[in-house]
Amino acid sequence: MPATHTAPRVRTGVSGKRAINLSLSNDVLEAAKHLTINISQVCDSHLREVVRREQERKWREDHADFIAAYNATIEAEGLPLDEWRSF
Repeated sequence: MPATHTAPRVRTGVSGKRAINLSLSNDVLEAAKHLTINISQVCDSHLREVVRREQERKWREDHADFIAAYNATIEAEGLPLDEWRSF
């Protein structure tokens, strides 16, 4: 039987998190440890926010043509049903 090579499985807990290697500046790491800051939680929160902003930027970039066309239509024709608006 031929030998098969499989990648090692990374343990994930109920939280859906995965262990990774991460390089941080020594001074910041030591200060964070001294202040008992949960480094994993801070990195996860910040990375989540960075990903959210980048997804938002990419969505705006991907849909820029449609948004520009829609805005031009609204500028030229006004809002749909605007004549029946009572406020």
